[in-house]
Amino acid sequence: MIDPHQVSVFRPGLLDGQVVFITGGGTGIGFGISELLAELGAHVVIASRKADHVEHAVQTLAARGHRASAAVLDVRNAEQVKAVVQEIADRHGRIDVLVNNAAGNFYAPSATLSPNAWKSVVEIDLYGTFHCSQAVYPVMAAQGGGRIVSTSMTLHYRGWPLMAHATAAKAGVDALTRTLAVEWAPQRIRVNAIAPGPIPTEGVKKAFTPPADSGAADVFATAEEKMAEYARTGIPLGRWGTPRDIANMVAFLASPAGDWITGAIFVVDGGEWLSKGGRQGMGDG
Repeated sequence: MIDPHQVSVFRPGLLDGQVVFITGGGTGIGFGISELLAELGAHVVIASRKADHVEHAVQTLAARGHRASAAVLDVRNAEQVKAVVQEIADRHGRIDVLVNNAAGNFYAPSATLSPNAWKSVVEIDLYGTFHCSQAVYPVMAAQGGGRIVSTSMTLHYRGWPLMAHATAAKAGVDALTRTLAVEWAPQRIRVNAIAPGPIPTEGVKKAFTPPADSGAADVFATAEEKMAEYARTGIPLGRWGTPRDIANMVAFLASPAGDWITGAIFVVDGGEWLSKGGRQGMGDG
């Protein structure tokens, strides 16, 4: 049976000839974005700190007949980012879309959060977004425009315990998005962000896994049952999101439909952040 959430709503060849640079594009939501944009005809350059992630992603897409290449990159290193962007521009002659998807998040009490833990997440999520955006600016400006789409979250809209580092960084991503959108509009560079809702990942599944000693006291015996119940009670649209849900919004913004959109942060979460029925600690966005 075909998964309706995996069927593309976009016309074939929509992004033919475009070059897309995606950080954190080898796994999870990032790979979902890489996959869809490659299906639509773009050459996707997938970047990650882990070579095995990007190499596997590139091989997977190439086996399907798509155009993809890999870049090993730490977005915290501004000089390394500039070098990779220059290499992409030299090889392909352009960069049409940058997707800032690299992120590093984990739960930790604010009172005991180490300086290195704080620095690591803020540098990946916020500094990395700025480094990559700044690096592609001269390329996009010279070619007459481009699109930048960054990954935000919804947790900082309401405050979220144990996520001070990530919420602070993503709030910065929102502010950066709006500022760059205004500043770079004369160069026809559209800058937007997407705030994903709960997408099942290994971390989310672990959060729903019952303790080994819970036994009959646990109403829901399996992680799958708990997740199904959360989708029913905590997400107004009644289901978990998929990487394709987020990829669809990226593709929309990368297409001509996004020509007059800049400085916007799009929440794609099934209404979860507005819901009063959700339990804290279970969202991915």
